[in-house]
Amino acid sequence: MKYRGLLFSALIGAVASARSMTPMASIAAARLLGHRTPGKLVLLDHPVFTYGALAMGVGELFGDKMKTAPDRTVFLGLLARVSSAGIAGAALAPLGREQAGAVTAIATAVPLAYLTLAGRERAMARMGQTRSGLIEDALIVALGVTIVALAVRPKNS
Repeated sequence: MKYRGLLFSALIGAVASARSMTPMASIAAARLLGHRTPGKLVLLDHPVFTYGALAMGVGELFGDKMKTAPDRTVFLGLLARVSSAGIAGAALAPLGREQAGAVTAIATAVPLAYLTLAGRERAMARMGQTRSGLIEDALIVALGVTIVALAVRPKNS
C-alpha cells in the first residue's frame, strides 16, 4: 500500500476533535486483529495500553451522553485530544515521520474541537443530547475505524 504522506495523521486528528479516545481505540482494535501501523511506537505493543485504549473508547461513548459531560474544549478535554491525536497521528504516519504525524494530528484536532463542538451544540438544540450524541458517535467511530483500516497493514507484510 502506498502511503499518502501525513493524510492519515490529519484525518485521525479530525476524529480526535470529536471523540478523544476513538483514535486510540481504533488503533488498539486493529492491533488486536493482527495489523500494524506504519509508524513505530513502542507504546502500542503493550497489552495494558491496548485494552485500556479500548475500554476508554467505549467509556467515552457512554460518558458523552451524560448531562454532566464537560465540553470537549475545556482544558482536560483538549489535553486528552492532544495526547490521543499525537499518539495516533504518529502511529499512522509513514515510518520515520512519526513526529511530523503527531504534530499534524494535533494541529488538526485542536481547532476542529471548537468546530465540532459548535456543530454538536446546534444538533443538541434540534434533537437533544442523547440522540445527537449517538449520531455523532456513529459517524466518528465509523470514520476512525475506516481511517485506521486504510492506514494499517497485516503484520506479515
